[in-house]
Amino acid sequence: MAGRTAIGLDIGTSGVRAAELSFGKRGVTLERFGQVALPQGVVRDGEVLDAMALADALRQLWTHTGFSHKQVALGIANQRVVVRQVELPWLPARELRASLPFQVQDCLPMPVEQAVLDFHAVEEVAEPGQPRLLRGLLVAAVREVVLANVTAVQRAGLRVTGVDLTSFAVLRSMGDVGAADADTVALLDIGAKVTNIVVHRAGVPLFVRILLLGGQDVTDAVSDSLGLQTLEAEALKQLPATAGYDHDQLAAAARAVDDSAAVFVDEVRSSLDYFVASSAGTRLQRLIVTGGGSRLHGLTQRLEAATGLPVVAGNPLRRMQIGRTGLTDEQLDFVQPLVAVPVGLAMGVDR
Repeated sequence: MAGRTAIGLDIGTSGVRAAELSFGKRGVTLERFGQVALPQGVVRDGEVLDAMALADALRQLWTHTGFSHKQVALGIANQRVVVRQVELPWLPARELRASLPFQVQDCLPMPVEQAVLDFHAVEEVAEPGQPRLLRGLLVAAVREVVLANVTAVQRAGLRVTGVDLTSFAVLRSMGDVGAADADTVALLDIGAKVTNIVVHRAGVPLFVRILLLGGQDVTDAVSDSLGLQTLEAEALKQLPATAGYDHDQLAAAARAVDDSAAVFVDEVRSSLDYFVASSAGTRLQRLIVTGGGSRLHGLTQRLEAATGLPVVAGNPLRRMQIGRTGLTDEQLDFVQPLVAVPVGLAMGVDR
């Protein structure tokens, strides 16, 4: 294994996954990737509820995957993370960061002393006779939620070296897919219960939204409509895998998939419509999808019909070498939609 390495850790609702990258003369190499399923209720909407169970899963993940160290970059996305576009008076970077709590306290839905803040500058605004401004994305997360997730990871004997918004990790791993510099592209990473939407131009984030919806909602709809266990409903929702079910069951499953997928697609369309409406003259060129939820049969067609955009599957591994991961080509193809967040988190360590 050549060069310095970094590990990105993604804690999802249905599982934990991590990717180890090395950075050397040959560029970036995927050295290890692993994932372990989580019991229901350990993580809910991006927040850790059972730290002991999570620690057990992480120890299992490290044992089975053979990561070279225990330092991780951790991703976070949940209902208590706020991302808003704001304009702030121009200041040198260090002064701007120090002044953030005073400048943004009136636009937060939480007390500023209880928040972890970050500001991602997008562009400088300078109009004749007016003070210089910085336009960018303000990220605010409830401090206790961030610390709870960090503490849960530390219980497994890991050391968290940084916490990053998962939306930015998706952008880092997918930001240049098929996009000319002038293109405005939407990225959609669909997890079990949390979906990240990022609109960017040439890798610069213009809009971020976190939806508390994902593939698990479709599974739950099938499970509820037919009274099935989660694993059976997960298999049945991937129509046309129909063996062993009668016509009425298949029809009920199809209705459940249609109804829940329609709600999800409408939320995505509404988010993209909001961005376009608030960004005069901006036109989206394409929508790129990743995440385990992107595997839902027919989802690409549903998104294309709702948004009017070309929809393509993203490949976070396209720019890197593949090391001795221990995974076959078939296994790499299978996990490809799942690696955008952990790969992007690890890439952030090399910034």
